Parts: sequence; C-alpha cells; structure tokens
Amino acid sequence: MTADLPDRIDIDPQVCFGKPRVKGTRIWVGLVLGLMADGMTTAEIFEQYAQLTEADLRAWLNYGARLAVGEGSPTP
Repeated sequence: MTADLPDRIDIDPQVCFGKPRVKGTRIWVGLVLGLMADGMTTAEIFEQYAQLTEADLRAWLNYGARLAVGEGSPTP
C-alpha cells in the first residue's frame, strides 16, 4: 500500500505550508481528496489539472487510506 508514496507525494515546509502534495507541483493531496469528496470525477480533476496522472491519484488514495486506518501522518 505504500509503493507510490515516495515517488508521488512530497512534504516540504517551504511549499504549500508543508501540506502533503503531488511531488513537483503545488497541488496538495487534501485539495484533490476534497474535490473528490465533493463529487468531482477523476475525469474532471484530470481535465482541470492536466499534469496529474492516474499514479498520482492512486498515491493520494493510498495516503488517505493510511491516515484513515490510524497510521498517523505517514511520511512519504
């Protein structure tokens, strides 16, 4: 469940206030998960954020799942 995290998710205190984000972007994980929770489809997300990939999506869901099962704040 953790294979994609180091390659896809990054935490840098100097970028996006230290929020977990898609590596190399300013798109934080919580933003995208929130959009999905609000009903935005993955197709709409990919349309709005064309630089994102399916692997990024799997990494976000993985990250959220780790938090949900009580693994604390997983470090990518």
